[in-house]
Amino acid sequence: MKAFHCTCRQPLFFDNTRCLRCGSEVAYDPTSRRLAPLKPAKQKDLWLLARDNRKPKPQFRFCANRTEAAACNWLVPADADTTLCLSCQLTRTIPILARPKNPERLRDLEAAKRRVLFVLQELDLPLVPKSADPKRGLAFDLLESLPGEPRVLTGHAEGLITLNVAEADDDYRERHRDNLREPYRTVIGHLRHELAHYYWDLLILDTDWMEPFRKLFGDERTHYASALEAHYSQGPDPEWRTRFISAYAASHPWEDWAESFAHYLHLRATLETVQTYGLNTAKVPLRIEAFPLEALGDIEDAEDAAAFLPWVNAWVVLTTVLNEVSRSMGQPDLYPFVLNGPVVAKLYFVHRVILQRQGKETVPPPASLAQPVAPEDAVARE
Repeated sequence: MKAFHCTCRQPLFFDNTRCLRCGSEVAYDPTSRRLAPLKPAKQKDLWLLARDNRKPKPQFRFCANRTEAAACNWLVPADADTTLCLSCQLTRTIPILARPKNPERLRDLEAAKRRVLFVLQELDLPLVPKSADPKRGLAFDLLESLPGEPRVLTGHAEGLITLNVAEADDDYRERHRDNLREPYRTVIGHLRHELAHYYWDLLILDTDWMEPFRKLFGDERTHYASALEAHYSQGPDPEWRTRFISAYAASHPWEDWAESFAHYLHLRATLETVQTYGLNTAKVPLRIEAFPLEALGDIEDAEDAAAFLPWVNAWVVLTTVLNEVSRSMGQPDLYPFVLNGPVVAKLYFVHRVILQRQGKETVPPPASLAQPVAPEDAVARE
């Protein structure tokens, strides 16, 4: 997340609808990817972004869900033929709001979705509503399991992501985290994981990435339902920690991709947030055993590979410190995972796929990211 500020210099945060200092209306413009204070346009109910240098200055209206249950703070271009912002257009179905908890659940789920979409926008990944492209578009069904009806299962099918709204409840997530032996279970994690399945169809299927994918992740033509049944009945491969980021990733190549893609988004989003707020991981007095170039597997672009490694090594430093901070507060580890060589190679594969989509050759690491340390100064990773 970026650091945003009002014209009065008050910090603004991504969910804000009003500046707490000067009282200005605040909203997010998905066309410029800015959260900013607003000023009224000449025409009633239209708004301009403060300090917008575009000419002519674009005009906006509030998303129709700004004051509704979704509490949306995104903007809609004034000339758009919809009253809903991009994020709300992606939501196809919402739960019955007259039922207990559902208004609060919807607000939490939509806020998490907007935060996830912000990162996908920054990565220039396609975000087209299924209403505009029924075949390759994206949609979300936010559903509640109702008495006497089939249980709602979180998942993805042909661009439609279904999310059980109970995932917004802390007690529900904790119960299932414990029952399913998951060290990490969050709404944002669910969204990133299910979106990974959607982007596999868009970015990998029937492309030149298929064979490299199968070489690294395995053959996705392995029967999916049988693989999941075996995972839940027999448990994962006892050696999964040496090759996968999570036990669930070991169940099938599709799930390995989804977990790797989600963790890549965790890494990018968190490190870029750290950078924008001026925290310097390179100054952390912690020595790690830095991952070498060899950990990335097949390397076609040495410059790109060398630029990617600092991201990974900074992630190890940052998550080690954040876990210690979390323990100091008596909380579970913020990032209860351990990277290994094969996982780093998979993260790098995700990185390359996204770079190709962006038409970029490399993404230089921010100067504040931790650099690899000399082997004689290194200690074993936690």
